[in-house]
Amino acid sequence: MQSFILQLTEDGSHTFFLPEMDEHYHSTHGAIQESNHVFLNAGLFASPLDRWQIFEVGFGTGLNALLTALAATKQQRVCDYMAVELFPLSLEDALCLNYPELLGDTSLFQKLHEAPWNERVKINDYFYLHKIHADFTEMKLSENQFSVIYFDAFAPNKQENMWQVGLFDILFRSLKNEGILVTYSAKGAVRRMMQQVGFHVERLLGPPGKQEMLRGRKSFV
Repeated sequence: MQSFILQLTEDGSHTFFLPEMDEHYHSTHGAIQESNHVFLNAGLFASPLDRWQIFEVGFGTGLNALLTALAATKQQRVCDYMAVELFPLSLEDALCLNYPELLGDTSLFQKLHEAPWNERVKINDYFYLHKIHADFTEMKLSENQFSVIYFDAFAPNKQENMWQVGLFDILFRSLKNEGILVTYSAKGAVRRMMQQVGFHVERLLGPPGKQEMLRGRKSFV
């Protein structure tokens, strides 16, 4: 059974530390700050595609989904959000996190975590969530399905099996043309794998505490 240690990050938001892996779920320099920088600003808001069809590798604390749901609701844009997670947090653990308090939301975060697994659920008029309880390395994804992918697995040196060229190939094929994949990682090996399967890869300024991050685009000119 996994044990989680609740920690406060530098922007005042929580993260969990997982002693078994010696790994944090989010940056200790700021959990909300990191998610906004990497996944919302460099990913969702950078997408040229009209429909928000998101796939997240690693649902984790649900922070990326919460920020996306808040953005969809604010902009009144329908978002279909699919996420895969092999080791879901318990509702009790998730509700220890202070994201609702900091983001001015009192119910949405709980709805995300209470939503049943392995079915598409309407969270509100603008956000639909499909959480998949499965091993991402064994998933099959349809081609040309998503506009944006949030690749938020644990770091390559902690979860090497999640960072494989064959998996990036599956993700590349699952994106629509002009679709985007974003990740906090800036490792050269990750960049080369993304390029190998066809992504046009950019090095971008990382969130506080990281010099760089990566964004890949599927573009057929």
